[in-house]
Amino acid sequence: MLEIHHFSYGWVTPVLAYIMSVTGSLLGLRCTARARTGDGRAGWLIAASIAIGGTGIWVMHFVAMLGFTIHGATIRYNIPITLLSAAIAVVAVWSGLSIVARGKGFGRLLAGGTVTGLAVGAMHYSGMYAMKTDAVIDYNAGLVTLSMVIAVVAATVALWFTLVITGIWATVAAALIMGVAVCGMHYTGMASMSAHMSDHATTPSGASAMGLLAPFMVTVSVVTLVLLIHVGLTEVDERAMLPEPALSPAAAPEARSTRSDRTAAQQNSTAVRFAAGAGSSSLAALHDRPGQLQHNLDALRGNQSLPQRNPNGGPVLPTGGRHSGY
Repeated sequence: MLEIHHFSYGWVTPVLAYIMSVTGSLLGLRCTARARTGDGRAGWLIAASIAIGGTGIWVMHFVAMLGFTIHGATIRYNIPITLLSAAIAVVAVWSGLSIVARGKGFGRLLAGGTVTGLAVGAMHYSGMYAMKTDAVIDYNAGLVTLSMVIAVVAATVALWFTLVITGIWATVAAALIMGVAVCGMHYTGMASMSAHMSDHATTPSGASAMGLLAPFMVTVSVVTLVLLIHVGLTEVDERAMLPEPALSPAAAPEARSTRSDRTAAQQNSTAVRFAAGAGSSSLAALHDRPGQLQHNLDALRGNQSLPQRNPNGGPVLPTGGRHSGY
């Protein structure tokens, strides 16, 4: 049996792998939270799946693999299968996050966590299949199963944080848990490996770890950091998920001022019309006054009682009286 080293560079590779996993998970969970607001859901889910699947899982896996060596064996990586493993991670994570982002409920949470956790496992073992070596690799079935359980449980807990608890600190806690899920699953799966020499071993073809993985990891990591800066770890406005309430008078001083101005204008208009009517009546009274005075003088000269005005405004002679002056 050949000796396997998982930490050929000491703690540098596992610590860096965990940092990349947490960074990708943090960005992905923030994008998922924004997708739940309903604005640009498709775009945010794609960004989240690239962040979690690409950086949080794929980059983390191959950063950790930089410290993996088999004493006395050559290790190479198949480029098409390596790229396929990245696509598997992104698509599987997108499927799990789509389930969770469309609503709440234990069923959705369990389904989303299961799919996301299986995505971690699918990426890991497809990435391990991309590794070609002249040694024979065997896996312990019990540890492989345990690694998948760890991935599903931890991914479900991380998604529960984003559904139940809101805020940036809840997202950070969820990302830390997601990082534990990915790294725990990875190293548990790696612990299930054993290697021994083959009688008919041939030198494998493919790219070396540094020659293939370094450019890909640097590119994906830079894209993740740019997206992380763009999102800015800003707090998602939870009020965007609720209908906007009607404005109250206390909360809408401008609306109240507008209504007051309208009422005052109506009152002024009524006052103007009333004044105009009163002015017309006064003018009519002044117009009739000379005729009324003349008629009263004539009635006094004829010893008649003062006349009454009819409803139409003209003088009316008393019954039996004599009208003089005409």
